[in-house]
Amino acid sequence: MDQTATFALADTHKEFRRTVRQMCEERIAPHAAEVDRDAAFPWDGFKAAVEMELPALGIPVAYGGAGADHVTQAIMVEELARVCASTSVTMLISKLGMMPIFNWGTESLRKKYVPRVASGEAQASYCLSEADAGSDVAAMRCRAVRDGDHYVLSGTKYWITNAGASDLYTVFAKTDPDAGHRGISCFVVEADWGVKVAKLEHKMGLRGSPTGEVVFDDVRVPAENRIGEEGQGFTIAMHTLDRSRPTIGAQAVGIAQGAIDYSAAYMKQRHAFGGPIADLQGLRFMLAEMAMRNEAARALVYRACAMVDDDPGGELTSFGAMAKAFASDASMSITIDAVQLLGGYGYTKDFPVERFLRDAKVTQIYEGTNQVQRVVIARELLRNV
Repeated sequence: MDQTATFALADTHKEFRRTVRQMCEERIAPHAAEVDRDAAFPWDGFKAAVEMELPALGIPVAYGGAGADHVTQAIMVEELARVCASTSVTMLISKLGMMPIFNWGTESLRKKYVPRVASGEAQASYCLSEADAGSDVAAMRCRAVRDGDHYVLSGTKYWITNAGASDLYTVFAKTDPDAGHRGISCFVVEADWGVKVAKLEHKMGLRGSPTGEVVFDDVRVPAENRIGEEGQGFTIAMHTLDRSRPTIGAQAVGIAQGAIDYSAAYMKQRHAFGGPIADLQGLRFMLAEMAMRNEAARALVYRACAMVDDDPGGELTSFGAMAKAFASDASMSITIDAVQLLGGYGYTKDFPVERFLRDAKVTQIYEGTNQVQRVVIARELLRNV
């Protein structure tokens, strides 16, 4: 047994958090309410993140990235989400779009596309879900038909993050419609090849992150832009989601931390019954419960993130699902309590906790609903009994 093993963050992790938090407070937080109100892409926040080279963080060094460990990446997502969840999505989604390429793509695809995302020159989307194929991926109808040295893509993808803002779209489509999940293949598609955005959703939360319906109307894609082999698409999609779900947990932790920090500051400033409401034991207990739940979520997220880098026991699928589900459920509970702590003020848009609540909700839904996560967790447990 390794006696030096520890769950404590390294000094480099702590210093990185301090640096990112300062940037977020100065460059991103001042625009967060406006981004939410106007449902406007957070360009100021994105540019600040690019200047700090944050898009490169999770990209391998060989393709222009920093090659940072996944706990460091989780800290980055946390700190962005703590002030503006929409801005945190701009870092999450492009990494998600590139993961199939640098894990499964050819060397030529990696060299062509991944450095553009690492530098912030390009953004990417991940096109998996359809109207009747969200959790049920094998039910997708988007087709990719081979035509010489090209594939012709036709179909519609729904709930696509960064729709219209992305330059690159990683698309999953059926190359063999009769083979179920074994008939799915994966492609990287450039936006100017004819990708269309039919509509953008008017969402409850993450309003600065565009989510839309993306249409492929006989879009011709070079065969060399296929990622992996024909029929590997489902495996690629699940492999990718296993590695991205822990960072959705990190996003949820960040949103919750923003709510906790704001609530604590408000409790010290707000007076009732002859003193600050921070002196009221009932409210102090609520705040303590919020902090405990979030620290438990953070620990599980960091453990799952560490498994992305090193998973000798093959436990990532289970722990990634646990981290995502537990952290997002905790975040929803914590942000509801934050609204309660602020009372009537918490229910108004003059204070940010109602935004935290709205933003937290989607973390229970996207990249696999929490009901699906429980299916995954139970399946992995029963498989290993």
